[in-house]
Amino acid sequence: MSTAVPVRLGDRSYDVLVGPGVRTSLAEVIRRLGARRAVVVSARPKEWVPDTGVDTLLLPARDGEQDKTMSTVEALCGEFVRFGLTRSDVVVSCGGGTTTDVVGLAAALYHRGVAVIHLPTSLLAQVDASVGGKTAVNLPAGKNLVGAFWQPSAVLCDTDYLSTLPRRELLNGLGEIARCHFIGAPDLRGLSLPEQIAASVTLKAGIVAVDERDSGMRHLLNYGHTLGHALEIATDFALRHGEAVAIGTIFAGRLAGALGRIDQSRVDEHVDVVRHYGLPIALPAGVDPAVLVRQMHRDKKAITGLGFVLDGPAGAELVSDVPEDVVARVLDEMPRARLDELVGAATMDVALI
Repeated sequence: MSTAVPVRLGDRSYDVLVGPGVRTSLAEVIRRLGARRAVVVSARPKEWVPDTGVDTLLLPARDGEQDKTMSTVEALCGEFVRFGLTRSDVVVSCGGGTTTDVVGLAAALYHRGVAVIHLPTSLLAQVDASVGGKTAVNLPAGKNLVGAFWQPSAVLCDTDYLSTLPRRELLNGLGEIARCHFIGAPDLRGLSLPEQIAASVTLKAGIVAVDERDSGMRHLLNYGHTLGHALEIATDFALRHGEAVAIGTIFAGRLAGALGRIDQSRVDEHVDVVRHYGLPIALPAGVDPAVLVRQMHRDKKAITGLGFVLDGPAGAELVSDVPEDVVARVLDEMPRARLDELVGAATMDVALI
């Protein structure tokens, strides 16, 4: 049984379908768009891609930060030209968050915008990356520094894909689910994994409907991400995104406590939630806090100083100009662990979530 979560954006509204087998809806979605051709960019085996119902070019891709670059976008657009893709046709992504980001940006730029449909195959992509229209690639200076907003025409979150994922990749997605606890979601810990996905998507869809272009409320979705992105860069992506966001969530709780925004019980709740999902709660021992602070100054929320989405008496909100000495102190007080201990620390049976 599938769940349809609407993303309400007027004439650009679309549904996110969550459930087993929903990828088979692809041909019907393309038919409704009226496209005559499709380019499918897939980081997964050919047999994972459902029939499109139209003339199709299948392009191989790779998930991973090493391919999340402008050169990858340029190469994809070159293939679109050679195939004869027009503005009335469609691009389809099939893969994890890297693939949805890169393919989404290529679709946004080619002919100044062609329709895109996402078939996210990782938990991280299903709960976050494929929904909401954010597309981006990295620069050597930092993550997601070049991008565009380009809403998909549909997102098909087929939970059958998740049975193929390695354990660490499942845990990677749980980092995004854990942070939902602190930005307005109900307690998701007692739900099944498909229910957690649908609840996370519902939360994001509601936020995107209010603030599509990240000018206000949408900042909430970056909970734990400011430090998380810095950790990814500082470890040369040895920490996966969800793992880094989990550590960033712990840090956000401790920082909010240090600023007097929440009490100790709420700080401890951050640890309890992240631990429930079997995710790391300590900083990598070899990472210099000064390097992290420098990297966090490059975050898109850091306009006049360090900015973080932090919990507070009225819920989470963006807090600007957070004193750097407080940030440094909280980083110094964070527990430390070797990187191999952090990525091997999970003990939760993901199938039981």
